[in-house]
Amino acid sequence: MSSERFYIAIEGPIGVGKTTLARILGEALPAEVLLEVFEENPFLSDFYADRARYAFQTQIFFLLSRYRQQHRVIAETLRRSSLVSDYLFAKDWLFAHLNLKGDELEMYERVHAILGEQIPSPDLVVYLRASTDVLLQRIAFRDRPYERQMSRAYLNDLSLAYERFFAGFTAAPVLPFDTDEMDIVRDDLARAEIIGRIRSALRANGHQLPLPEIEPAGLSRGASAGRRLADLQRSLRPGPGRATPLQLYRHYLRLVAEIGALGATLADIWARQDELLPRVGNQQEAYDRAIEEAGTVLQEKLAAGLSIFLQLANDSGVDLESSYLRNQALKEGSN
Repeated sequence: MSSERFYIAIEGPIGVGKTTLARILGEALPAEVLLEVFEENPFLSDFYADRARYAFQTQIFFLLSRYRQQHRVIAETLRRSSLVSDYLFAKDWLFAHLNLKGDELEMYERVHAILGEQIPSPDLVVYLRASTDVLLQRIAFRDRPYERQMSRAYLNDLSLAYERFFAGFTAAPVLPFDTDEMDIVRDDLARAEIIGRIRSALRANGHQLPLPEIEPAGLSRGASAGRRLADLQRSLRPGPGRATPLQLYRHYLRLVAEIGALGATLADIWARQDELLPRVGNQQEAYDRAIEEAGTVLQEKLAAGLSIFLQLANDSGVDLESSYLRNQALKEGSN
C-alpha cells in the first residue's frame, strides 16, 4: 500500500456517531467511505425485543454480512484511494461475547477465526465513547424502528464491553474520543479538532497525507488531470518583477473582504440548517441540504479568496506547495 493511502475504522457503541464521522472524514481527508449495511439483518428487530432467543441468528447474519462486505473490498479500494469505514470487522467478536454463550459461542468463534484472517487490519481505529444517557438521546433522535426497544441495560453492557475490548486491542493504533460534549456536525471547532488529531495520528504512523489535486482555471478537464497546487499557482503567476508594498497591501485588503463575505455565506448556511432541521429531523441531512442550496455562492466565495491568496503568494515570491511540504517535514521531524 502507498504511504499516502490509509485505512481508518471508526468504532464505538450504538448511537455514538460513527457514520456521521465517517462521512465527515471521507470529505475532509479525503477518502472513500465504507458504511455498514445493518438494516438488511432480518433478525435485528426481533433481537432487540428478545435477545436470548434471536442472538445466534442475528450474530451469524452480521458476521457473514460484514465478511462479505469487507473481504476484497478494502484491499481493492486501497489500490486506488484511502478508505474510512464506520465499523471494524473485529468488533463482531465483541458483540458475540456479549450475546452468545455455550455451544453457540463456540461455533461462532470457529467461524470468526477462519473469516477474520482474511480481513485487512486498519492503520488507525478511532474509538468514540459516550455516556449511556447521551447514547439514548442520540438513538431516540434518529428514531430507527428496530432500535426503539433497546434497553438502557443493554447499552450499559455494550459500553463496558467496548472498554474491555479496546483495553486489549493490539491489531492497530487506537485513538479515543469522548463525545458527550462534542457536536461535530454543528460545532466547527469540535470538527476541526477531531480531524486535526486524526491527521496527526496518521502522520505519526508514517502516512503523508497528499495535497488535493486542483484544476487550474482556463484548462480543460482532460488537459488538467493530475494538476496540483503548484500548477494552479503558476497559472496565475504574473510577468517578471516583484510587486510594490502598496500592491501587496491592496491584495491583503481584498483578501480580508473576501473572507468577510465567506463568513457571511457560512452564517447563512448555518441559519438555513437550523430552519431545515425541524422539517428533515436529522442534523446531517439538514446540513447537506443547506450546503447544496448554497453551493454556487459558496464555490464563488472560496474561489475568489483562493485566487487573491495565490496572487499574494506570487507577489511575495512564495511557492506555497514547497513551503507546505517543508513545514510538514519539519513538524514530523520534531515529533
